[in-house]
Amino acid sequence: MQLTPELEAFRHTVRDFAEGEIAPHIAAWDKAHHFPVDVVHKMGELGLMGLTAPEEFGGAGLTGEDGAFTSLCLAIEEIGRVDQAMGITLEAAVGLGINPILTFGTQAQKDQWLPDLVAGRTLAGFGLTEPGAGSDAGATKTKADLDGGEWVINGSKQFITNSGSEITSLVTITARTGDNAGRPEISAIIVPNSTPGFEVEAAYDKLGWNASDTHPLSFTDARVPEANLLGERGRGFAQFLATLDDGRVAIAALAVGCIQACVDMSVEYAGQRQTFGGPIGRKQGVAFQIADMEVLLHAARALTYQAAALKDSGASAAKFKHAASIAKLYATESAVTATRIATQVFGGYGFMEEYPVARFYRDAKILEIGEGTSEVQRMLIARGLGLPVE
Repeated sequence: MQLTPELEAFRHTVRDFAEGEIAPHIAAWDKAHHFPVDVVHKMGELGLMGLTAPEEFGGAGLTGEDGAFTSLCLAIEEIGRVDQAMGITLEAAVGLGINPILTFGTQAQKDQWLPDLVAGRTLAGFGLTEPGAGSDAGATKTKADLDGGEWVINGSKQFITNSGSEITSLVTITARTGDNAGRPEISAIIVPNSTPGFEVEAAYDKLGWNASDTHPLSFTDARVPEANLLGERGRGFAQFLATLDDGRVAIAALAVGCIQACVDMSVEYAGQRQTFGGPIGRKQGVAFQIADMEVLLHAARALTYQAAALKDSGASAAKFKHAASIAKLYATESAVTATRIATQVFGGYGFMEEYPVARFYRDAKILEIGEGTSEVQRMLIARGLGLPVE
């Protein structure tokens, strides 16, 4: 896909921001497990949170013809090229925080929550995963019962991004609101962070994404107004699936940023590191590995941009879902491969935290898991081909 001059200019704007505002500090943030709220505010000021939002809520007012979703993917890629933790913060802020309210919310819900979210003044999380329900979201145990015009929520969620920062304003959760012909009725409900009975538990000690905000959540008789139902009752699972289709392409874009970083770091290091009287980049064993990474990069980027373009063009849900799964599967597995190769290129130095390649190596693995595992993507791709896979 050939990007327009406007999109290329936008890419360079985000790249300059990432290299100026994030790159100098991320090693320290990663080591300290620090979530930089000021950077979230700056991303909002740059307009990155509002790329898919209408002007009435402070967004850019871009349409599919303008490449609204492609613009978001470019921003995620460029932030992720410098740091994956800040890349996932942006991805989750828009894809899991803003877009569900923008897509399924009432006018009152949009008016209440979107202006601050779009401006980057606040963040929102999306609570789907539970200790016993991840890929199998139908196994959701969290319950929400109506009582006197309020939802009474009991249950727990885990691995929820942007859910416990000092600027988090709400979490949208999925919960069982009843049963329909023996099957659980799953609905989505907005839960403000100030709700009594809603507890944000201690942040996880993660393998990677150390500068991102991730928490388990618990709900004990947490009460919110009936009007906090997001979308149609009983359609929470379907809404979640639609949200994840967008998110899979965005995660693919994050993976592309990771691969680009690996290529950049490896080319620079292979040109500087001297062994046996010359740079290691003249050795075919090293050069060919970097060449393989470049192939992974171009293929992953092409699949990701193609899927984003389908979203922007208004392609059918089935066609977009298929492309999203292909992009997510290939790009994320390629990112894991690229970080392994890059670490090998750096040799012993790649094992040292003072080199960014070690951080990218740690950060990459979750790309194959979050927003649908590689196994789930293969299942969806097979089903898209008409195979009766379970």
